[in-house]
Amino acid sequence: MALLQEHRGEWFIIDFEDEEAVYVMDIDMVLDIGDSLTIPDEFTEEEKTTGMWWKQLAAGGVAGAVSRTGTAPLDRMKVFMQVHSSKTNKISLVNGFKQMIKEGGVASLWRGNGVNVIKIAPETAIKFMAYEQYKKLLSKDGGKVQSHERFMAGSLAGATAQTAIYPMEVMKTRLTLRKTGQYSGMFDCAKKILRKEGVKAFYKGYVPNILGIIPYAGIDLAVYETLKNTWLSHYAKDTANPGVLVLLGCGTISSTCGQLASYPLALIRTRMQAMASMEGSEQVSMSKLVKKIMQKEGFFGLYRGILPNFMKVIPAVSISYVVYEYMRSGLGISK
Repeated sequence: MALLQEHRGEWFIIDFEDEEAVYVMDIDMVLDIGDSLTIPDEFTEEEKTTGMWWKQLAAGGVAGAVSRTGTAPLDRMKVFMQVHSSKTNKISLVNGFKQMIKEGGVASLWRGNGVNVIKIAPETAIKFMAYEQYKKLLSKDGGKVQSHERFMAGSLAGATAQTAIYPMEVMKTRLTLRKTGQYSGMFDCAKKILRKEGVKAFYKGYVPNILGIIPYAGIDLAVYETLKNTWLSHYAKDTANPGVLVLLGCGTISSTCGQLASYPLALIRTRMQAMASMEGSEQVSMSKLVKKIMQKEGFFGLYRGILPNFMKVIPAVSISYVVYEYMRSGLGISK
């Protein structure tokens, strides 16, 4: 059985007798590195009518949950360094882990992971549904969606999903940075933020977060296409499918490049989220915070915590891939 399928703005003949070819459609679902800013996945009309699409999303969601849990200590270290590390208070990976374990034990390395996992389902669902609607609005007379339209639809869908689940992002940061006994859980955290700081506190850092979607998604898409097409032009013979390992490699590199471009905005977002909870801390705007960091720490101050962020990419992708395969098999997703 063969099928003409669009992926990332290009069309491929997908032969379902080939076990690896199907990955051209859904390889993005494996690439969950804890930052869901990429353009949503495409599904065929057949997958939509048979209900196979929700199984694919479910498999990707479980894979993401397991990979985030497996790399949670590195994610917490990233946030810890983003907020607390500076020129005068240099925090190394070893010392940072020692501080966290001393303060709250080994289990404290997973603080904030619960809400980070819980937000996968609503974010994915909202982004997917919004993406489908934006594609219909942007495409001309229901025709083929062009690459720039896909990018715009994906960015708008990402912004829509982030707007809806952003309070959970704020709680994730608060729970990640919390001291022992500060919050008993997610609901206690939400209740205390609402009582002490009001509704506005749930959208601290919202602007840099939304702005970060555009460079992340744009660079991720551009680098992915460039790497894949370069490989195809040099090594492919009579096929439009590079194979799962090449696609995983291209996706990992493109996601890393996207993170590199958007990381300063992610750091600003996290600082703004954290500063709201610090007593006596000056509440500044995004532009003032950028100037403050540049003056005190220089340009590289905007990249505090990027080492553990990059360290988690390969294990996160590897864990996601293995779990995704098991989930595909368990849910009966045909190859």
